[in-house]
Amino acid sequence: MPKLHELRPNPGSKTGRRRVGRGRGSGMGKNCGSGNNGQNSRSGGGVRPGFEGGQMPLQRRLPKAGFSNHRFRVRMSTVNVEALNRFEEGTEVTPELLLEVGLIDNVADGVKVLGDGTLDVALTVKANRFSTGAHEKIHAAGGKAEVI
Repeated sequence: MPKLHELRPNPGSKTGRRRVGRGRGSGMGKNCGSGNNGQNSRSGGGVRPGFEGGQMPLQRRLPKAGFSNHRFRVRMSTVNVEALNRFEEGTEVTPELLLEVGLIDNVADGVKVLGDGTLDVALTVKANRFSTGAHEKIHAAGGKAEVI
């Protein structure tokens, strides 16, 4: 068994660095191991990683995998405070009333009131969510915003 200071790599397992472009005497003369012509013999030649010669690459042949939030998203129907001006003073505005009047297409996961426009009538608005601007405008008109 060799001693620790006698250890050497196996013969032929370690080879010297290839010095390309150093003339004929280097053993890698003229074309430097790149061949005569073609894409790979040229400067900057070659294809990008994953390219399979025009065949549909593996990363595009495999199905997509991973998490999508699509199944769990919350779909809120939205209505702006300006659209609420059509109701009379003191009306209690509910999602069912908005659906009946046609301001929303469906209740989905709830109704959110947004603050676009101005509100001129005092209403009691019942919805699942209110934007900050909508909440302030409903109160400024003398109405109430109730979260259901």
